[in-house]
Amino acid sequence: MNMSRPKRIIDAHQHVFWHGKDDASLVADLDANSIEKALLLTWYIHPIEGHAGYEGVLNPVHTDWTGLNHPGLPLEDIVQANRHYPDRFILGYAPHPLEPDAASRLEAAIKMYNIRAMGELKCRLLLDDPRCIELFRLCARYNLPVILHIDVPYLPNEQTGKMEYFAQWYGGTIENLERAIQTCPETIFIAHGPGFWREISSDADTSPGIYPDGPIVPPGRLEILLENYRNLYLDLSALSALNALKRDIDYSKYLIGKYHERMLFGRDYFGDDLHRFLQSLDLPEEISENIYHRNAERLFKIQ
Repeated sequence: MNMSRPKRIIDAHQHVFWHGKDDASLVADLDANSIEKALLLTWYIHPIEGHAGYEGVLNPVHTDWTGLNHPGLPLEDIVQANRHYPDRFILGYAPHPLEPDAASRLEAAIKMYNIRAMGELKCRLLLDDPRCIELFRLCARYNLPVILHIDVPYLPNEQTGKMEYFAQWYGGTIENLERAIQTCPETIFIAHGPGFWREISSDADTSPGIYPDGPIVPPGRLEILLENYRNLYLDLSALSALNALKRDIDYSKYLIGKYHERMLFGRDYFGDDLHRFLQSLDLPEEISENIYHRNAERLFKIQ
């Protein structure tokens, strides 16, 4: 088994000032895992979306005086981190589509802070909503990839199989994603989250739980979209991707072998779980280097 480190590692999905880590702690974690650079992403929680369940891991500095509202992971935090460590971070920013003049805010951030991606877009709007589409079209004009988080609005009950509402949904379904991709063919979409990665298997509609298990039944809608749309990329960060890839090693090797030029190493947290898994696959050097850094260099214009 080839357990050598890749030539370069870029963490293409990361956050700062959360889970108890400030910018210095995050840089220490990057160093511990031999990661050269990280793409820092925002995540805005709109007040109408209610509590997201992350209150205990977000930066308490931003909690309002009522203690009820928190903006999430705001632009000011990633700007601060980048000022402290300009050689370690690339910046991504996604205004909430419900914000007035969201497109103008994104344009201003691109010009002021050299934003390289729009992300993380994690909101309770369908991805083919016109307010999202207008942001995606702006990203095409600026050659800005869009990093999306998807959690489906309905999941089958484990006992009855009946579809039940999932209050913590974001973005809608893979059908909403496909319509957004079709509407914005010049925009690069990088998909992420449990609602997307469950679609690795064709039995996603009947698989209970946020993180399905068991062998993959190909082809899932994830692979069908990859085959049909060259502007769709895969974000390998977080438990959602790792869980999906571990379900069926043979199928995952096939998927990686076919689509490695559209896959991005990322963590969305800390540690080396994804790295250890990828190393266990003993991937050819060309595939490994694409996933770990080359694709990110190309998409985010990293030297």
